[in-house]
Amino acid sequence: MEERQVSAEGATHRLPEPFFVIATQNPHHLIGTFPLPESQLDRFLMRIELGYPDRAAERGLLKGRDRRGLLETLAAVIDPPRLVTLQQQVARVHAADALLDYVQNLLDATRHTARFAEGLSPRAGLALLAAARAWALLAGRDIVLPEDVQAVAISVIGHRLRPVGAGGEPRAQVVQRLIESVPIP
Repeated sequence: MEERQVSAEGATHRLPEPFFVIATQNPHHLIGTFPLPESQLDRFLMRIELGYPDRAAERGLLKGRDRRGLLETLAAVIDPPRLVTLQQQVARVHAADALLDYVQNLLDATRHTARFAEGLSPRAGLALLAAARAWALLAGRDIVLPEDVQAVAISVIGHRLRPVGAGGEPRAQVVQRLIESVPIP
């Protein structure tokens, strides 16, 4: 993914810009489903859980036609050049040194405790900062606030943290406790 190319039958092909991967994860209890190792989990920017649809949306699914057929009728909401432009704008959203201190303090809090099997990696810090920059841009700001980091934290670091001895504590609670334990500089 990171190399932005794919090899098939001995030939290497560059992927188009923009390029990203969306993957689904089956529940672990299904046959043939295995948890990803930490090194692979760390390569996914976010993990977003959709949950179940509300009753009205589910009724629409039940009454509707084949979902795959509907994909062909969807109109694009953004074209590739505009997406690349937005990605470039995100990279220019300012993160002050105090904000970088906050991100590093969050990372350090996972590395210097017995609460987690492993601390967050530098890649997790980069992902957290990139997502917070995008969140700030979506909010119409050109500077990242600690609230932006907190807004994306569950999706960005929740799947990267493995609490030691936790009996299935929800990811959101684990990340919320981490956020509450680290003061904003």
